[in-house]
Amino acid sequence: METADFITIISIAFLGSFGHCIGMCGGIVLAYTTIKIDPASSKISKSAAHLLYSLGRVLTYTILGAIFGGLGSVIQFSNTSRGVVLIMVGVAMILAGLSLMGKLKFLTIIEHSFSSSNLYKVTFKKILNSKSNVSFFALGMLNGLLPCGFVYFFAITAAGTASPISGALVMAIFGMSTIPAMFGVGFLASLASATSFRNMMMSLSSIAVLLYGAFTIYHGIGFFMI
Repeated sequence: METADFITIISIAFLGSFGHCIGMCGGIVLAYTTIKIDPASSKISKSAAHLLYSLGRVLTYTILGAIFGGLGSVIQFSNTSRGVVLIMVGVAMILAGLSLMGKLKFLTIIEHSFSSSNLYKVTFKKILNSKSNVSFFALGMLNGLLPCGFVYFFAITAAGTASPISGALVMAIFGMSTIPAMFGVGFLASLASATSFRNMMMSLSSIAVLLYGAFTIYHGIGFFMI
């Protein structure tokens, strides 16, 4: 992938994290902050807990990226099929962008089921009630498996790299770009309810997704010209 692609990924993930991610995962961050972190503990201790949680998410995303990148690498594509796939991905990105704007329920429809399983609930409750430092990392890894349209969007991008390494890099960059928002929620609970700020960041993110989707479609059409 080119440098411009990674800059786009960082921009979309960073902006989107202040809108979609806070809305999806902000509750979990607030829950473990209230239950697992002693209010009397030092800022360093609190920061370490939030960082471990975020690093757990990043590790899960990186593993998923490697898996999807690997799947993309074993499928042989002709120029025509590559063009079709890129156009489909571009359309999905545009649908995601419109969903972030509130025009469609595209992301809402595909965010379902896994988190409602008994195994997930039991595991989540057990980790949430643990006070160990490792539990913050484990909780982050578990959170990384939550159904999320934004994660699916980047997973598709990872698959499009047709490389386990590049796919892992895409998802790792995505995860790291969401850390500032998630880290901020842990210290500033008001961020989770700052509606005007979230709406502004969501709008910027949706525009970036729409533009990247249009560029991907344009890139896909290019394969029909070869």
